[in-house]
Amino acid sequence: MKTSIFKSKLKINNYLVLIITTIAVSFNLSSQNNFTIEQVMSPSFPSHLTVSNSDNLVAWVQNKEGIRNIYVSDGKTKAKKITNYTEDDGQEISNLIFNKNNSLLIFVRGGAPNRRGEIPNPLSLPNKVKREIWKVSLTDKKIDRITEGYSPTLSYNGSYMAFLKSGQVWFKDINKTEKPKLLFSIRGSAGSLNWSPNSNKLAFVSNRSDHSFIGVFDLKTKKITYLSPSIDYDTNPVWSQDSKRLAFLKFPREIQALPFFPKRSALPWSIYVADTGTGDAKEIWKAPEGIGSAFRSISASRQLFWSDNEQLVFPWEGDGFTNLYTIRTDGTQLKLLSPGKSEVQFVSMSPNNKSIIFSSNKNDIDRQHIWRTNLKDYKTIQLTKGEGIQWAPVLTVDHKLFMLASGPTSSAFPAVLEKGKIKSLQSKKDLIKFPKNNLVKPEQVIFSAADGMKIHGQLFLPPNMKKGEKHPALLFFHGGSRRQMLLGFHHRGYYHNAYSFNQFLANQGYIVLSVNYRSGIGYGMEFREALNYGARGASEFQDVLGAGLYLRNRLDVNPDKIGLWGGSYGGFLTAMGLAKASDLFAAGVDIHGVHDWNFVIKNFRQNYNPAENQKVAKLAFNSSPAAYVKDWKSPVLLIHGDDDRNVPFSETVNIIEALRRNNVEFEQLIFPDEVHGFLLHKSWVRAYHATFDFFERKLKN
Repeated sequence: MKTSIFKSKLKINNYLVLIITTIAVSFNLSSQNNFTIEQVMSPSFPSHLTVSNSDNLVAWVQNKEGIRNIYVSDGKTKAKKITNYTEDDGQEISNLIFNKNNSLLIFVRGGAPNRRGEIPNPLSLPNKVKREIWKVSLTDKKIDRITEGYSPTLSYNGSYMAFLKSGQVWFKDINKTEKPKLLFSIRGSAGSLNWSPNSNKLAFVSNRSDHSFIGVFDLKTKKITYLSPSIDYDTNPVWSQDSKRLAFLKFPREIQALPFFPKRSALPWSIYVADTGTGDAKEIWKAPEGIGSAFRSISASRQLFWSDNEQLVFPWEGDGFTNLYTIRTDGTQLKLLSPGKSEVQFVSMSPNNKSIIFSSNKNDIDRQHIWRTNLKDYKTIQLTKGEGIQWAPVLTVDHKLFMLASGPTSSAFPAVLEKGKIKSLQSKKDLIKFPKNNLVKPEQVIFSAADGMKIHGQLFLPPNMKKGEKHPALLFFHGGSRRQMLLGFHHRGYYHNAYSFNQFLANQGYIVLSVNYRSGIGYGMEFREALNYGARGASEFQDVLGAGLYLRNRLDVNPDKIGLWGGSYGGFLTAMGLAKASDLFAAGVDIHGVHDWNFVIKNFRQNYNPAENQKVAKLAFNSSPAAYVKDWKSPVLLIHGDDDRNVPFSETVNIIEALRRNNVEFEQLIFPDEVHGFLLHKSWVRAYHATFDFFERKLKN
């Protein structure tokens, strides 16, 4: 009897093995074009592209699955790795600087401290991590620690290095072995260090809470001259070629202006030019009232550029779009350099100070390409085009153009422009695991928000879709909110990862719509400073509803299986969708999202006190997901790192308490010691695996 039972069990088990094996074989055959999260996130992400002051060398930081190293190339030969870090340890590399003869590269390793002075340490390493300045030889790759500090800058003669430590300015003679010394001591904290072309003076910004000064330290006299100090915020000093003058920006203080409220105008900002000998400064231009009176910055090492023919180049929204302008240093001949309903983002100046190079979405609103303007005849030419995306352009002394680039199915890579064509400097070994041929090209879609505003998005459709099939669908919302998602891999590591994950979701059968909601960039000032956005009314929720309805009305979408996900500001919109439209959205993943604007505003503006302005505080709360938890029905996965410096970790703590009290289904994934934009590659991978698993359970099974 026992033998018979044993044989029966064996027979059943054999059938089970046969069935499981058959299913596995069938799955493998049907999934041969599938790929993993690890594979699509395997390529390196390049950043911090910088060129040498002589020759045609370029250096960049390469983040390969969390392992960060520095690479150097001349654009002709194979890129050379000059550091040899081997761990996904969360320690950032930044501030790359070639020395004068290109024998060394100086860099900073380690992230910025939080308000308690703690350097990011997501691995909880036993030895106290620091932010330090290092140098590495370009010949033998020997690496040496110079000192603890950050923001190093080399003098033009290559002899001196100034840097910051605890907000003070320090000095090191590169040619001597003596230890660094404190250069001078000021109240507040220093920033924006900038050497004069003759290497005799150092300009800096002295930040003093409710105002800031431009200071100039003279190495010969050991004295500081403040340039027409006032109650305003003076920033962004830039030197004249003769080392006798400085231009800078001046911003009036506006204590009542709060972050995450629309700001279409402001007390107008202005440009000043100062004589560094006397300290006297003169206003040469002031933004008119109304459009453009609020300053809009660009992605660049500076916001002002001084050309070789006495012109200043600067960004301005005078026509409602972020474009470049030039004006002579005497305040005459204001001229628009990049006309059109488009926006400039990444900007640099040629080494000879004769031309300006920039990325723009001109004529291609959901991509970025590279342009160059000659500052003598103002002739502008487009240098790159096509379905790819290019950013961070830099010119060498021999006019060779380096950049970072990507495409709809090509991850970000360093590149050089040769005879009008983009040549990748990326190693083929870096792409061994990358499933380029299995990725989809997202489609540009323009749909109507619930209130009728036109909204751009990128639609990822599963490969090999069959007519009549209905798929689960997802909305993705970026963070910021001052961001624009593009028709290709993004220029920020955070959204490069998100684009990879959206590709994975599409490959797994989800229809994904990435939404460029109002208050984002790329579409002009009125779109960015949308009426009643953010803490003033959350008008972006109209875009969430519109996107959800767009998906629900598609014939290839299962209307009962629509979810949404996003991080930071995108987490806020995810939570708003779940709290106010659980009948439309079946589930969501909220990554370090905003749940009560009052807490987040205070994180960015520490003097904000909700009790002192109850009307504003009530409006901010009513613009938050926390105000609508009683209507929240759909399940949510919340993900957060508890060393977040952007969105307080308490936002997740508090919303979970509210969800518990209202019996809302939730799951959580918490990363001890992680910051806002996860520093560890494995944190991203784990977060995305958890997100995928959550959606599989809630939208498919």
